[in-house]
Formats: sequence, structure tokens, C-alpha cells
Amino acid sequence: MKQDVTLRGAAHSSITHDSAEKHVTGLADYTDDLMLPEGTLHAYLGLSTVAHGRITRMDLDAVRKAPGVHLVLTADDIPGVNDISPNGLHDDPVFAFPEVQFHGQPIFAVIAETRDQARRACKLAQIEYEELPFALDAISARDAGMGYVTKPLKLARGDMAALDAAPRRLNGRLTVGGQEHFYLESQIAMAVPGEDDEIVIHTSTQHPTEVQHMVAHVMHVPANAVVVNVRRMGGGFGGKETQMNLFCCVAAIAAKRLRRAIKLRPDRDDDFAITGKRHDFVIDYDVGYDDSGKIHAVSGDFYARCGFSADLSGPVTDRALFHADNAYYYPAVELRSHPMKTNTCSNTAFRGFGGPQGVIMAERVVEDIAYALGRDPLEIRKLNLYENGQLTPYHQEVEDQILPRIFADLEASSDYHARRQTVLDFNARALVSGGAIRKGIALTPVKFGISFTATWYNQAGALIHIYSDGSVHLNHGGTEMGQGLNTKVAQVVAEALGISIDRIKITKTTTEKVPNTSATAASSGTDLNGMAALDACQQLITRLTAFAADAKNLSPDQISIGETVRMGDEEMPFQDFIKTAYIARIQLSAAGFYKTPKIHWNRETGRGRPFYYYAYGAACSEVSVDTLTGEYVIERADVLHDVGRSLNPALDKGQVEGAFVQGTGWLTTEELWWDQKGRLRTHAPSTYKIPLASDRPKIFNVNLADWSVNREKTIKRSKAVGEPPFMLGISVFQALNMAVASFNGYRENPRIDAPATPERVLMAIEGLR
Repeated sequence: MKQDVTLRGAAHSSITHDSAEKHVTGLADYTDDLMLPEGTLHAYLGLSTVAHGRITRMDLDAVRKAPGVHLVLTADDIPGVNDISPNGLHDDPVFAFPEVQFHGQPIFAVIAETRDQARRACKLAQIEYEELPFALDAISARDAGMGYVTKPLKLARGDMAALDAAPRRLNGRLTVGGQEHFYLESQIAMAVPGEDDEIVIHTSTQHPTEVQHMVAHVMHVPANAVVVNVRRMGGGFGGKETQMNLFCCVAAIAAKRLRRAIKLRPDRDDDFAITGKRHDFVIDYDVGYDDSGKIHAVSGDFYARCGFSADLSGPVTDRALFHADNAYYYPAVELRSHPMKTNTCSNTAFRGFGGPQGVIMAERVVEDIAYALGRDPLEIRKLNLYENGQLTPYHQEVEDQILPRIFADLEASSDYHARRQTVLDFNARALVSGGAIRKGIALTPVKFGISFTATWYNQAGALIHIYSDGSVHLNHGGTEMGQGLNTKVAQVVAEALGISIDRIKITKTTTEKVPNTSATAASSGTDLNGMAALDACQQLITRLTAFAADAKNLSPDQISIGETVRMGDEEMPFQDFIKTAYIARIQLSAAGFYKTPKIHWNRETGRGRPFYYYAYGAACSEVSVDTLTGEYVIERADVLHDVGRSLNPALDKGQVEGAFVQGTGWLTTEELWWDQKGRLRTHAPSTYKIPLASDRPKIFNVNLADWSVNREKTIKRSKAVGEPPFMLGISVFQALNMAVASFNGYRENPRIDAPATPERVLMAIEGLR
């Protein structure tokens, strides 16, 4: 018997983020807000002052004698292995010695009574280096023979003779900048020593299990001795997937040595210097096409600045190739990754995980063709869209193509064609009158694959307790970084158990309850953890239904579990029923598990089905550019994005809005710059510019494709939302390109490199004048 009631917090309803009120009132506890144990000491890191060198002398006596200092740690003090490489390549030390490989690499740590004392003591170190040659960007590293940090990938399909045989051909180079995560909460760890080899880590990480493994590895203890707790993060964006390992390991070593709690939180400037960013790429492409604009063949080389170690550069550069087609079918294709070693911080995961860098190459190719043919780029986009049944460069069949409808809906809702003509007319008048303002408009799509490309990460666990008073305790392996994961999973549980979400307590993520968790990344947090929680609920419902049927001598279909439990003609409040089940010694706890079906990937052959499904979307953006200064504003942006059957439309819409703005920032205002000595100079808000509230589109229309239902059996037929809409910011970049192209009558693509800062826009304009 199925209940037909609407309960607060059921799936597909727009309820508020569970911590929203705490976020805005300051009541939400982050790691830095936790009550410190008695006797807590504070750690700080001493950093390299050269980009590449060999330490010839390191005198830390003055550091040890500084006020308040209890301990100084170096590579010699690590009890286990001096390595926090997340991929088993052993190329990422906790403390560098004797070779340092980037400016800002940690060499030692100071533990003192206060954070200020520890920080000041670090400055007293006397370290001398034999400076060695270094390379700071991908192309200079290639030319210097620096080599790769990890094995490159090649994707190929079709006959590349089509490139030479194509009626038309073009080639080019696109430089795509990196991006700082700029999470509001910096990296932080607090380690509390326990009995024997035990230690508890409170931290802000997207991957508690990896922290557990790394601390165990460095401390030379088994994983069961390390507990990692995460209640929430003040943002992550990929920057807390692997980069937290360093801070947790340092805190743990010091805590066990001194038998006191240790807290480590770097300044924002040092956080910027130490931690990795989005990979910047230099992409060389060669394209064959015909007079209609149909693509025949594409060849591409993707050179990535990876930093001094591999970190996640392998899967990041792989995913760049996976998305170098974006939404377009290439009949013949050959793509090659070049993960270059450089003397910079080790770049890492960032929202999109290499996908945006691939997508923007595809959009550059389309724009090049459109300008060469004198056509609207949207026509070329629509002409080359995938059709169901066609194969990607990695030989996965596209089965769920919905972009034609998304395009049609967005073209109509944004009034694209009329507005494009208005923009063309405006620019034509400005050319005659000498007006300083030019406009541009662009409509771009995204097709984004959902799943970890490392297949084994596509698994999750959950643990649900129903207490004897009817309250529910929910724990799962995902981490909450503001995206609303906990709220969505709680909605799944509320609907599955037929109860109000008010009964459910969402608890911290901890390795004590759910083991062997995957990172909350790859947009898969809700897909994986929601399904694991649903599995646990189904176990509980089956168990409770069997108990009630047996107790009342009824068939299972006469039992309905919910806020009101119905057993034939009898009704009972949920809490009373649970009390009865408890007295009858029915187990009221269940561990759920889920693994993503259908996926497989063979990196050696470059073939497989690495993605369970695709998420789609499109954005139409209009900009105005001041041609005297290169400054610009986004006049309007219209977004239509596919999230399947949304679990929480309000949260999903917020994710789309945030992703669009962050993607726009990557391509416009956010610029990383290292000086000639290898020092990161964009190391603080004073020099690194993320979008502000005033930078958002003046008119910002965001809608979900509410007609879309995932054809795959995902959680409630929803789709992932974290990363795919990030790439919709590319529409702003291409609109800027059009505004600049008006200076030569749209006869050629200006090919502005990213980020399109006002300086770059102005230089492109001057180049066309």
C-alpha cells in the first residue's frame, strides 16, 4: 500500500539549504571555529625562496630559539614516508630536501604557542641554495626538455587522411589561463592525538579517505588509526581534493610528537603560493572542413602547465581530451595530451577538471570556421552537433542528445536572432559615427560527461540509523562544501522513508562511519551518495515492512511506512511504530552502497565508456566593450541547463548561476602571473581579481530544462549539476570576441587568448585597427 501524501522536504521540491541560515548568521561551524582542546599549539610552514635549487645550507637554530617555539619539523622528522602523492608516483614530498622545485615549496614547519609566533619564527631560517635552471610555463618546459609529470594520452578515431583531403583547412594556437580556487575558507587542519597510534584530524577536505590514507602513510600507521572529520567546507572547487594532504600530515606529525593538539592554517598569500590551481593550457589545433562549415577532421595537441609533480594532472589532461569535441562530431580525430613538468606549484583539480579547457578549444574551432565563411557561429554549431549513435573520440556512443531542443528553446527565450541583428546594426552605426562602444553576442553549448574517469572512484556508501524515538541520523561519504549535497541526500531519505525531512539529522562526514569514500568531485556527489542512501533506506523499509506484516498477520502490500504507518486498517504514528519495532528487537540501522553501472575505460587503447551519461546546457550572452579602455560589461545572459529531473530546483539553479559566474571569471578577470624568478605575484585579492557582484550580468535569466528526464537510472532520474554549467561562461568570452571582430567587419577571428582581460581586449582591438 503506497502513501499518497506530500511531506516537507521530499525529492524534487525547492527547500532551503540545510545550513543556509547558519551561513548568513555566522552560526555555521567551520574547522577554524571548532573549540580548541586545552594546550593546542599552532603550526606554520617555512617556504622555499627559489624556483628551483639544491639546499646547500639550512640553519634553523634561530627558528628553534624564537619565542614560543616548541618544535621545528623537517624531512628528517617524518616517521613514515616523505610523500603525499595521490597517484603512487612518489613525487610530492611533505617537506622538500635537498632539492626544491618551486618558489613557495614547504621545507620545514614551526610549532609554537601562537600562530603569530610560529609565522614570525619561520622568517628567521637561514637557507642557502645552489640555484638551478627552471621553466615556468608549458612551452618553455617543452623546449627545455623538462619532460612529462605523468604518462600522456592519445585519443584517435577515423581516418586522419581526411585532414589533408578536406576542401578547407585552418590551424591555430589557443592559450588558456589557469585559475585560483579562491575558496572563502583557506586550507586548514587540526590534529588531536589519541591513545597508542590513534589520531583524529578535523579538516576542510573534499576527500576524507585520501587524507586518512596519506596521514597513515606519512605516520607509518594503519588507516584504522586515523579518523578524519569534515562537517562542512567554506568552498572547495577541487582545491581541497588533494591539496589538503600536506596540511593534515604536518599537523598529525607534530601532534604525535608533542602529544598535544596542533592547528595549521596558512595566510591567504601563502595558501596561494603553496597550493595548485586550474591547469593552464597551450593548445595547437589543425582542422579540416568544407564550404558548408561541416567539420571533417581535427588534430590537437594540449600542452598543460602541471607543476613540479603529477598530482591529478593525468586525469585532468585526459578529461581535456575527452571534452575537446564538446558537443560536436568529428568524423576523424586525433588528440594528444602533453602534461608538462614546470617549476611551479603542482596544479590540481578545479571545477570541470580539464573539461573547460577542452570545450573552449572546440568553441574556438567553430568560431574560426564561422569567421572564415562569414557565417553566424550558431549555424556552424548546430550543423556539427552530435547525432545519437555517433562515437566520441574515445569511442563512446552518444545516446541522449537533447541539445537541438535546448538550442531551440534558448534561441526563442533569449530572442537570439533579433538581438544578434540589433548588435550588428549597433556596431555598424558605431563604425560610421566613431562610437567608442561595440557589442557582441554569442550562444554556446556544453555537453559534459558525468563519472570519475578513474572507474573505481564511482562507488559510495551511506549509513542510516533510526533511533527509537523516530528521529533519523544520516551519514554518507560525500562532503558538503556549500553545494547542498547534504540537503539533497536528506531529501532522498525523507521521500524513501515517507517522512518529513525535519526528522533527519545530517551529520559530519567521518571515516569512522563510512569507509573507503571517494572524493566529492566529478559532479558525482549526489549521484553516488544519494543512491547509497536510497539503498540503505530500501533495506530499512523492507525490514520494517516484514516486521509489521508478520506482527499483524498481513501481506507486505498491506503495509505502508511513513509519517503515518498503515497496517491494513490500523494506523500508527511513525515514532510509535519505530518504538514498537525497537522493543521487538528489529535492527534499525542500515549501511547502503552503490556503484555506477555500465562504465568502463581502457586508457591504453583510448576506448571505453568512461561516462554514465551526459549533462547538456547552453547560454546566450551579450556584452558591451569600451574600445578606448578594453573594459566591458555583460549586458545580459540567458541560460538553459539540463539537470534531468531536479532533486531541488532552487539549489540546482543556484549551482548554475554560480558556475556561470565562476566560468566567466576564469575567462575574463582572473589572471595568474609568475615573475621571472618564479614568484607568484597574483597572490592575494589585491592582485588576483575574481568576479564581484557588480560583474554579474545586468540581466541574468537562468532556467532549468524541466522537461528533461535522465534516461539512465540515476537518483530520481536527476543529473549532476556541479561542473557542467561552468563552461557556459564561454559564451561571454565568445561575445567579447565578436565585439572585437567588428573592427575588421568580422572577416577574421581575433583569437583573443584567455583570460580576456581588458588589457588583452584592448590589444586585440589595436591589432585590428
